[in-house]
Amino acid sequence: MSELKELKTAEYQDLLNQGGVTVIDFWAPWCGYCVRMMPVFEEIAGELEGKANFVKVNADEEPSLARELQVEVLPTFVIFKDGEVVDRKIGFLPKGDLQGAIESKF
Repeated sequence: MSELKELKTAEYQDLLNQGGVTVIDFWAPWCGYCVRMMPVFEEIAGELEGKANFVKVNADEEPSLARELQVEVLPTFVIFKDGEVVDRKIGFLPKGDLQGAIESKF
């Protein structure tokens, strides 16, 4: 799978307007758990390609988007369905827990 798209604040609304399930990974390069979760997130994105949209947001570079979505801890995975937040997972998670939370929104 190719590297995940880095979402910018200006693209956020367009992404949600696509509908379906979207997962945003809020991370930062200095965050150890974020760095450890990135390959897991990318693996899930590869397995669920075509079923959901997966993007990442560097919270340091896009602080207004992090504030808008009330991201206070990194990593935070915000799950949307049809443009609405339906779930969020915070911190280092086993792959199955994160993937199960995403798949339950299909």
